[in-house]
Amino acid sequence: MATTKKTTAKKAAPRTKKAPEIKVGKGEAVVYAMDGSQAGTIALPAELFGVQWNADLVHQVVVGMQANARPTVANTKFRGEVSGGGKKPWKQKGTGRARHGSNRSPIWVGGGTTHGPRAERIYTVKINKKMRTAALFSVLSRKLKDGEVIFVEKLAFSTPKTAEAKNALVAISKAANVGLVSKRKNAALIALSSNDAAAKKSFRNLGNVMSEEIRNLNPVDVMTRRYLIIENPKEALPILSGKVNKSK
Repeated sequence: MATTKKTTAKKAAPRTKKAPEIKVGKGEAVVYAMDGSQAGTIALPAELFGVQWNADLVHQVVVGMQANARPTVANTKFRGEVSGGGKKPWKQKGTGRARHGSNRSPIWVGGGTTHGPRAERIYTVKINKKMRTAALFSVLSRKLKDGEVIFVEKLAFSTPKTAEAKNALVAISKAANVGLVSKRKNAALIALSSNDAAAKKSFRNLGNVMSEEIRNLNPVDVMTRRYLIIENPKEALPILSGKVNKSK
């Protein structure tokens, strides 16, 4: 006689309610929390994120800043700076050879260099404060238009922890649908609202991100990294807006 097996129906796992997405109006952006959830919205000042793209101005400022950061390393020595050569190689007449007064002449091996690079050369370029500020806001507006600006409510760490910083980036990356973790180099620039030593040390060991205070933001750092993460925008954006008043 065949025995029939009783099949017990599996209970369906309870569905977790998904948090409703926050509606974003014109001139606003979503603010994320460290766990990736949406914490609210922030109104974006037009003088910061509504500036027209000015490629010529940005190029001029970026090239000038790179020139100002260029060190004068290359330096060659003239014949008077090369060691040796104090004695005349041979007498002036009677040898049948060309006359020479020093074996440190530029035409001799081991002699000085003619028209070589010198450390006295100055590469610095003057950049007006208004130009630098206008270029920064032009870059910020372009970044926002391309969807490469992310606002985070707070990046707070009780103690420096690289693992917590990485987990926060993974959560924010999934929530904003961007590649903060997959990109190996120059993934993001994290603009902190204040000088938070714990946050800086937490992100310091991550090679694809860089942290900097919002007051030190410049066009070169913003353009070098793919994404810009602005931490605590309620305090960070007024600091940027203050640059507008100072440049007037």
